[in-house]
Amino acid sequence: MLSVKSFTFNPVEENSYLVYDEEKNCAVIDPGCYFGNERNELRDFITENDLNPVLLLNTHCHLDHVFGNKFIYDTYELPLHLHPLEQQVLEYAPVSGQKWNLPFDNYSGPLRFLEPGELLLVGKDMLKVLFTPGHAPGHVVFYCEEQGFVIGGDVLFRGSIGRTDLPLGDHSTLLHSIRTQLFALPDEVIIYPGHGPHTTIGWEKKNNPFLQ
Repeated sequence: MLSVKSFTFNPVEENSYLVYDEEKNCAVIDPGCYFGNERNELRDFITENDLNPVLLLNTHCHLDHVFGNKFIYDTYELPLHLHPLEQQVLEYAPVSGQKWNLPFDNYSGPLRFLEPGELLLVGKDMLKVLFTPGHAPGHVVFYCEEQGFVIGGDVLFRGSIGRTDLPLGDHSTLLHSIRTQLFALPDEVIIYPGHGPHTTIGWEKKNNPFLQ
C-alpha cells in the first residue's frame, strides 16, 4: 500500500511528491524545492518518517519540477529517471531559470531513461509509466493501478490543462494524450497534478471546459 505526500515548493507553487510504502521505500517525484527551507522540509519529512529513497523521477523537466534534482542526488545518490525526450528540456532548464530570475545548480548526474509501459517498483508496489506528451515533449505520468492514482505532472489539472505555449509544447498533442492515456483510466482514479489540488478522471470528464 502506497502513501502519497505532497509539498508545494518554489515561487511557481509546484507540487512535489513522495510516494512510499509500509516498508519505508520511497520514490521522490518532481522535487521542486528551490529555497533552503524547502530542501530542509523535504529532507526532514524523509528523516522523521524513516523513509528510504529508492527512486528519483521526473514527469518532465521544466525548471519548477527539477530545482531539487541535484539536492536529492547529492543527499541520497539516486540517479534521475526521465523520458529520453526530456534530456534536452533538462539541459535548457538553467536558461529558463535565468529568464525567470530563478538561477539554480542543475542536475548533472547519471540519467536513466524511462520507456512507456515500464513498471517501476517502490518496494513491492508498482508505478506504470504512461507517455503523455504535449506540455513537454517527453512528459510521462506515473500510474498506480492497484490503488487508483496518478502522479500527473502538468498534463491535467482540476478544471484546466497544461500550458502549451512553452518551447516544444503542442496543444493538439496534449489533448490527445489526455483523451487516450488519462481518460482511458477508470473514473475514480485520482490525479495528483503538478500544480493545484488533486482531482479525479471522472470529474474532469464531466467538468473540464478544455475537454468538452
